[in-house]
Amino acid sequence: MNDTGSLDQQAPLYIPSGTEVELFAAAWSRQLPVLLKGPTGVGKTRLVEHMARRLNRPLVTVACHEDLSAADLVGRYVLRGDDTVWIDGPLTQAVKQGAICYLDEVVEARADTVVVLHPLMDHRRELHIDRLGTTLKADAGFMLVMSYNPGYQTLAKDLKPSTRQRMVAIELGFPTPQVEAAVLTQLYGVDTAVAQKLAQFAQAARRSPHSGLDETISPRALITAALLMQAGVSQREAMKAATATALSDDAAVVAGLMELVDVYLA
Repeated sequence: MNDTGSLDQQAPLYIPSGTEVELFAAAWSRQLPVLLKGPTGVGKTRLVEHMARRLNRPLVTVACHEDLSAADLVGRYVLRGDDTVWIDGPLTQAVKQGAICYLDEVVEARADTVVVLHPLMDHRRELHIDRLGTTLKADAGFMLVMSYNPGYQTLAKDLKPSTRQRMVAIELGFPTPQVEAAVLTQLYGVDTAVAQKLAQFAQAARRSPHSGLDETISPRALITAALLMQAGVSQREAMKAATATALSDDAAVVAGLMELVDVYLA
């Protein structure tokens, strides 16, 4: 869990690929929670960080996992010396501060954990803390944002309709080659010609029905390759390390991806 506590002036910029910035801002202005849907590495977290800066709100981020409980979010009593004291969880902190609370990969959390969020996601905007016998009214600036990857969705790990219907859904997909190249050049200082080649390679890999990958090349993987190149690694070795061997252990799949690399980065 990470609580930034206050506005980070160095939060990443963001290059939109659609209307996601406007939708997010509109949802915040009307005190509506947001659900970000999209594959790994397309910028869900970066969008949240950008919007926190744009809206001048503190950001509290929780990386969800299968053992995450309601107490992990809300708070618990802990021993300090001879005393038992209450410690607010990240969700309670966000409610009090008027922060954006970002639950990353929310479907990984236990189902009973998500139910705790429901009173915060409608007109009530309340957080019930049973162990304290109290109810908190969310600060006016508070916003709840959840994200998940539909590619990992199973019957055992999915959001209930009663949760989904409380949220504004924003779907993020893979960007166009033009946007992907712009991200690399404007945000990471990659040479324009190299950025265009990387974007073209990614588009070709995503279109290939025979790639053999469980999950395809993401913008994040291209950024990793670009950063390796900036550190002096050759283009081919950077692409192999950040894409082919990172995404597959199958020698044939790795070889196929490297053939694409040789075509587009020649």
